[in-house]
Amino acid sequence: MIEGLLKEKTVWEKLASSDEPVFLYGMGNGADAVLDEFEKLGIKCSGVFASDDFVRGQYFRGFKVRKLSEIEEENKHFTVALCFATALPDVIDNIIEISKKHRLLIPSVPVVEGEIFNRSFAEKNAEKIDEAYNLLCDDESKRIYSECVAFMLGGELKYLLSSASEKNEIFSGFFSLTNSENYLDLGAYRGDTVDEFLRFCGGRYSSITAVEPSEKSFLKLLEHCKNIASCECVNACVSDKDGTALFSKDAGRHSALSEKGNPVPCVTVDSLSAARKFTYIKADIEGEEMRMLGGAVNTLKRDKPKLCIAAYHRSADIFELPLRIKEINPYYTIYLRRQLCVPCWDLNYYCI
Repeated sequence: MIEGLLKEKTVWEKLASSDEPVFLYGMGNGADAVLDEFEKLGIKCSGVFASDDFVRGQYFRGFKVRKLSEIEEENKHFTVALCFATALPDVIDNIIEISKKHRLLIPSVPVVEGEIFNRSFAEKNAEKIDEAYNLLCDDESKRIYSECVAFMLGGELKYLLSSASEKNEIFSGFFSLTNSENYLDLGAYRGDTVDEFLRFCGGRYSSITAVEPSEKSFLKLLEHCKNIASCECVNACVSDKDGTALFSKDAGRHSALSEKGNPVPCVTVDSLSAARKFTYIKADIEGEEMRMLGGAVNTLKRDKPKLCIAAYHRSADIFELPLRIKEINPYYTIYLRRQLCVPCWDLNYYCI
């Protein structure tokens, strides 16, 4: 599968060989990572623009942030490198409109630190990429996987638009919930995925255990869940061993384990499951999914709970996570689905 994709230019190669000026659309961590890679590759950035509502005369990395209309007045032809994330329909519609007027590319950089999904990364991991593809149980999962890998390499918007699914279809189909689920929500944030669970189980379940490491978000989670029956909230991070870890709380929803930060309790799925047999585990924990699986081996082997595991924080997640799950318990059936988002976020493995 990957061999065919490697015959095409990568997004970085397209940007490096562009005979048009390249402008970044967006600011923040993603744009920082893209500009860092531009410097390594010798790609010239001609400027930065943002959506009109965000332009207030500010500067980003030495560039004055401008409006798209200003860029268009000065440049007949240019390439847009989109560097922010969104799942908002109106923003995505605007991105589509921009892509109709200008060459638009979306460089893939990991949500957390780590390797970029470029040609050398894909070539180095080609065997694992193909192996994970062959583990998937249905044609739709394989199609989505192929299109996501094609996007990560090539940066074309069309692959994001064609690989999206609706969650209603997932939970009313192969991943339907029973009325007796013991749900473990890892990365519960402020309760949005607890609400999602309640919606898709019709409000009928056995128990909910919601785990959130951020103190600020945890207090919101407690308030949100105070009237939900049989719901326990746990202020901890999840990893491959119990103990204490440092947690950076500066990134809001994307706060994560860090080399510096506040100490927080660290728990494993196996220790959490000592008191309760979980039937459904969701994990969206900012790049700690692989470590979480290392502390869930006994639970996955013994109980084989349904899994919904986020696979978009690190470049290797898309192939390493299904390989690890299948290694722990070869009897899992593995599906891949994603919701509409730019870039290739909201990508999840569903295992039953």
